[in-house]
Amino acid sequence: MTLIRAMRPGDWPSVEAIYREGIDDGEATFEAETPSWEAFDKSRIAAPRLVAEDADGTIVGWAAASLVSARPAYRGVVEHSVYVARAARGRGIGRELLDAFVAAADEAGVWTVQSSIFPENVASLRLHERAGFRVIGRRERIARSTVGPHAGQWRDTVLIERRSLGNGREDGERR
Repeated sequence: MTLIRAMRPGDWPSVEAIYREGIDDGEATFEAETPSWEAFDKSRIAAPRLVAEDADGTIVGWAAASLVSARPAYRGVVEHSVYVARAARGRGIGRELLDAFVAAADEAGVWTVQSSIFPENVASLRLHERAGFRVIGRRERIARSTVGPHAGQWRDTVLIERRSLGNGREDGERR
């Protein structure tokens, strides 16, 4: 059984290790290094920021988001990330985290959750599609990888989004 709960500062060593796996695998991010807790904390919104915890207390996944802009017009638009530990993949933890993240984002008044995913990351694309995200488009050769198996290669990303259905307003305004 997996518990989805709010991320705490003490979770950082486990969250960072999972983040590092994603960087090393080369299919999750353009990042080359994990940030410090202070940099991570400063760059992500406070909520929703979640972890998945196994029954034995092991952190096996996390989800967090950043604002896409400081401009007031975009106050309800975030870019999210979902990471699952290698050893825990294929158990439905990504779906549990994503569902909990979307519900918490809706409750917080977020009207658009977006992300960019490498087209080779088929598992993430399928996960997001099943969770109600739609493909907006493909950004060709948007950036060059600097580490991992794709180091030095130009990479495409697929831009996805999910519009809130739960904030009770058609126009995207917060309640």
